[in-house]
Amino acid sequence: MAREQRAVVIGGGIGGLTAAAALHLRGFRVTVLERARSLRPAGAAISLAPNALRALDVIGVGDRIRDLAAWQGDGGLRTPRGRWLARADARAVAERFGGPLVLLHRATLVDILADRLPPGSVRTAAAATLADPGAPGRPARVRTPDGELEADLVVGADGIHSAVRGTLFPGHPGPVYSGFTTWRVVIPLPGARFASHETWGRGRIWGSHPLKDGRVYAYAAALAPAGERAPDDEKAELLRRFGDWHHPVPAVLAAARPEDVLRHDVHHLAEPLPAFHHGRVALLGDAAHAMPPTLGQGGNQAVEDAVVLAHHHEDLAAYTAARLPRTTAVARRAVRVARLDMTPHRAAVAVRDTVITALSKAGPALFLRGFDGIADWRPPQPPYAAQHTQVGNQRRTP
Repeated sequence: MAREQRAVVIGGGIGGLTAAAALHLRGFRVTVLERARSLRPAGAAISLAPNALRALDVIGVGDRIRDLAAWQGDGGLRTPRGRWLARADARAVAERFGGPLVLLHRATLVDILADRLPPGSVRTAAAATLADPGAPGRPARVRTPDGELEADLVVGADGIHSAVRGTLFPGHPGPVYSGFTTWRVVIPLPGARFASHETWGRGRIWGSHPLKDGRVYAYAAALAPAGERAPDDEKAELLRRFGDWHHPVPAVLAAARPEDVLRHDVHHLAEPLPAFHHGRVALLGDAAHAMPPTLGQGGNQAVEDAVVLAHHHEDLAAYTAARLPRTTAVARRAVRVARLDMTPHRAAVAVRDTVITALSKAGPALFLRGFDGIADWRPPQPPYAAQHTQVGNQRRTP
């Protein structure tokens, strides 16, 4: 009888849990070590594009997520005064990329992923360090407060400031500040009716999106010095920066409490890693290729990483070969978009808005072309379950 293989996943975020579920399906005995006391993430939503949904089909949760999430795409891009620069159509997105763009709370996704694992697989409040990356003929070793664990495969999914990455590649410069900070809020907003939108100003953006459960997810970003914080509270800071923008921005701000608002500076890996693996250890998600959120692909790429890693678990060099070029290209595109949507220069904003309007008038296909090669990605293995993957079988969110 073949020996049961063991995998240790350091980090219980979306990428780590997806990897754990995918490896469990491959027959691994999986342990997830999460430093925080709970898997439940703070209040924020995640947008899942068709590429990530197809990856989630591989572990059998894609259809459940499609049923629970709100379709995105019926909305568009606006100016702070409310003028539409570009209108989007959810159906056009689905037809071009073979599936919908959906939005759901991160906590919902985490719960769905954790449910795919056997009881006892996840340990919270479990700080872990990589003691030995291992090698052929020698297992990797992970040190925890309760002792060491040996593993045939260790997955470093410990985020942008990854300690596992630092152990594997000590000469890498690590993340750099992207030049802007972000705010996020998820709140109930009874009676509010509006189309999803992202609004681009000068050095500032705002997005408002209804969730299927009746709440609203809103996010904002602005150029700011690294580490800067509001002198009073972050809701007051948002009011100063966005309080006079178009509906529903003032309504969202009026409904939010100061404690609802999360603020984080944005960092990314400007220099790609030389590889996503070393010894018996593989990196994924922000630990491997942190990028600005301007394409909404950070979590999506982590999900892709996870199912590709499970596919190539016997050949980590093949995992690097499959993922490093793709994620590097997506990350560089995200940096370029950040320069475009966060530009502070009045003349550049005028040119940007004119070009976007012209592209939109030329047709949605031309505007959506920016996601070609990203949202149309397909995993290397067939799905275990997917009833609504084809456009003709999809059900719209009411």
